[in-house]
Amino acid sequence: MAEGPGWPSVGRSAPRPRRRMVERLAAAGVRDARVLAALAAVDREALVPEALRHQAHYDRALPIGDGQTISAPGVVAAMSEALELRGGESVLEIGTGSGYQAAVLARLAGRVVSVERIPRLADRARSALDALGVTNVVVHLGDGTRGRPGDAPFDAIVVTAGGPAVPAPLLEQLAEGGRLVGPFGARGRQRLVRVRRGRERFEQEILGECRFVDLVGDNGWAA
Repeated sequence: MAEGPGWPSVGRSAPRPRRRMVERLAAAGVRDARVLAALAAVDREALVPEALRHQAHYDRALPIGDGQTISAPGVVAAMSEALELRGGESVLEIGTGSGYQAAVLARLAGRVVSVERIPRLADRARSALDALGVTNVVVHLGDGTRGRPGDAPFDAIVVTAGGPAVPAPLLEQLAEGGRLVGPFGARGRQRLVRVRRGRERFEQEILGECRFVDLVGDNGWAA
């Protein structure tokens, strides 16, 4: 299994429950071998509340407190695949949550800058990522809808909460040729969107319907 920057060796194979989870995702249509390898390498069980760890390898979202969830592995796979990462990229994540998406992206890109608005979740994610040995993710506390202009431009941006529209600051921080993936639309029901930044314009495509927790911030929903 290929290793990304900032990661220790994970050995020849993942534990059987995680391996079976990844096999199910592959059977369901995930094709990017690097994404599947990243999912096999990340210990989702270490990122969910202790009482729910027996459900860690089911393809479902789970509550992590403060009204937030850890995304289902299938959703993380789909969003990661849609970013079209090849290694070495600079990625911005909006909504750290448990740190699961960031941990997967850490195996696919050069560095991940993640922004979380809830202090307790930001602290937990930092601790969990440290415990997993991840060194190429930096978690910041703040309003993710503003992005991180000081760290821009980004080759890819992933938004892990549903907003009414793509925040303009995130588009501004996307590098030419970069991709932004996130859920946007009505509250409680969105469409997963991919935006590509060309030399003169942005191109948008709809990847499917989805439902995420609210994207809260100056360029999202009000708290």
